Amino acid sequence: MKKVSVIIPTYNSGKYIEECINSVINQTYTNLEIIVVDDCSNDNTLSILKKYKDKRIKLIKLEENKGVSYARNRGIDFSSGEFICFLDSDDYWYLDKIEKQVKFMKDKKCAFSYGSYAYLRGEKTIHIAKVPSSITYKKALGNTTIFTSTVMFDMKKLKKEDIYQSDVKLGGDSLSWWKVLKLGITAYGINDVLSVYRVGNKSLSSNKIRALKRTWKLYKYLNIPFIKKVYYFTCYVINAIKRRVF
Repeated sequence: MKKVSVIIPTYNSGKYIEECINSVINQTYTNLEIIVVDDCSNDNTLSILKKYKDKRIKLIKLEENKGVSYARNRGIDFSSGEFICFLDSDDYWYLDKIEKQVKFMKDKKCAFSYGSYAYLRGEKTIHIAKVPSSITYKKALGNTTIFTSTVMFDMKKLKKEDIYQSDVKLGGDSLSWWKVLKLGITAYGINDVLSVYRVGNKSLSSNKIRALKRTWKLYKYLNIPFIKKVYYFTCYVINAIKRRVF
């Protein structure tokens, strides 16, 4: 059984961190290292984390708040698994997530995979986001369907520097997936729901507007010509409408 490194950045996540961690330690796949990188929390997050006696959990405490991308990169630096995956501290996994995904990646012999996920508001599932069976760099520019808490990498096929997170305030994860795909890699999608994404209290229309602005700004980091940016952005909007939420 190959080791899987689970990287969880956290900041003031006391409300949800226990459900997040429990969804990892109770996975049907057991050969895990769980790297929790605390980004200088000042709530009860650390006191909750310190209650866990599971030897698979490694807690890294940052001395100053550096942001989620930096925290993920520190987790990558400390990882030793043959697979690396990410889980945000306010999300959680279905308990067979890792088992399904490792088997899927072995069967596909792929370097990069992702999966479908559920949107949760309060205790109610409001939407299931289904994903395409595969996605390339050019397709990904017009379809930000890859959700961080479903991503898994095969580190026998990639280097750590390939998957470092971009230091962008918003959308750094999407930009990072694009950069990995730009290496010529195809990512493969699992249609099974793997993860649960907690939606904040802001309206979906507000989230959509912010997502539109964020995605347009991200294109500048890739030096994409204006006409192509318009094309990819149009594809992005169409695909977002198909998913019903941005």
